[in-house]
Amino acid sequence: MSFIHGEEHLSAGDVVVVDCDHQVNVLLLDDTNFSYYRRGQRFQYHGGFYDRFPVRITAPSTGDWNIVIALPPGRRANIRYNISVVR
Repeated sequence: MSFIHGEEHLSAGDVVVVDCDHQVNVLLLDDTNFSYYRRGQRFQYHGGFYDRFPVRITAPSTGDWNIVIALPPGRRANIRYNISVVR
């Protein structure tokens, strides 16, 4: 599994903004669900598949969050992206 990963400490209501030049999955996961994601287990997330950017995902609660950008299974590309947070 290949993905781009970033970590941020977010407050509830902070907005993660992702800009990307490919159709991708953008996921916001807590540490437990990121661990499940990496192990290929069932996980819960905020976000989903996007083909229009920029994407804005609001943090539901304060804590450490994992931001994942991943191509759909079977796809490969050299992705250009930017991740920012609006506090």
